[in-house]
Amino acid sequence: KMAEFTEPEMKISAEEMASARIPLRYRDYCAHMLVPLNKCRHRTMYMPWKCTDERHAYEECQYHDFMRRSKMLAQIKESKD
Repeated sequence: KMAEFTEPEMKISAEEMASARIPLRYRDYCAHMLVPLNKCRHRTMYMPWKCTDERHAYEECQYHDFMRRSKMLAQIKESKD
């Protein structure tokens, strides 16, 4: 039995990511949260105690995406057995 997956929806277009100057390696399913975080960082001159809500939301999105990919890999490995 082959494992089936639904691809998450990209919430930001490639053009929007390019205009926000997001590096290619960060253009993932959480890129839509990186845009406001980077704007906040720029506005507050990257002060580490600023933009905590935006950073937390982005890091949480990254965690959930990692967990989704981990489950997907586990299901693929199970289906090969």
